[in-house]
Amino acid sequence: MTGIIWLASYPKSGNTWFRVFLTNLLRDADEPADINDLEATPISSARAIFDDETGIEAADLTPEEIDRLRPRVYEHLAETATETIFMKVHDAWTFLPDGSPLLSSAATRGAIYFVRNPLDVAISYAHHNDTDIDKSIAYMGNGNRMLCSKAERLHSQLRQKLLTWSGHVESWLNAPGLNIHVMRYEDMLARPLETFSGAVAYAGLPHDRAKIEKALRFSDFETLQAQEQEKGFNEKSPVNDLFFRNGRAGQWQERLTPEQVDRVVNAHGEVMRRLGYL
Repeated sequence: MTGIIWLASYPKSGNTWFRVFLTNLLRDADEPADINDLEATPISSARAIFDDETGIEAADLTPEEIDRLRPRVYEHLAETATETIFMKVHDAWTFLPDGSPLLSSAATRGAIYFVRNPLDVAISYAHHNDTDIDKSIAYMGNGNRMLCSKAERLHSQLRQKLLTWSGHVESWLNAPGLNIHVMRYEDMLARPLETFSGAVAYAGLPHDRAKIEKALRFSDFETLQAQEQEKGFNEKSPVNDLFFRNGRAGQWQERLTPEQVDRVVNAHGEVMRRLGYL
């Protein structure tokens, strides 16, 4: 079966961890996959993919012109693939002026959506951006928030619209006609075999318990940290020291002030309640 299964998330929600697991599962090797060699799960916003598929350099186009071409890129990838494509995406599920999805319904087979308690996302995202938690909370509440949108820089990725944290989550969970499987970061930590096995079954991959258990061992946090400390991680933001920093749930109880907790809950409480975070 072909088509794209999106590995979708707001940043710092477990997407990369799952991609490492998936690479280990698909390769079924005798040693952990290199965290700097995850080509089985490219990111949908990669400028190089766009340039290769369209034959046009994105640098010569406006962001709006790029957006109009992005659905065709994914459709061509899906049409020419011989097996399912697993593609990382941080874009919210948004629509073009003509009402069609940016990520193309025709190219889409389904989506695995990774979600994490926004109280913990605020801490992890602050570290990722080398900023303070108050600014991180403000970012998460900004409906105009985008990645790679600064015109004065040539980013390796295309512009990505995030919306607010709540807006991002709801854009995917409420996307019309989208076959979606939700993975909570907290369940990935607390019940890894059950949670990752559910995603494997959803994706239609061979459901071999021994292989899943091996892929989980090869993808545990200590292994990822050891690899990053030994040779770095090419997806790490240049402004911080480590990507695989902590990997725990519930840090907010130690790090956030009551006022910061209130700001997050007031902004995102409805969606938090929907996902079992309140």
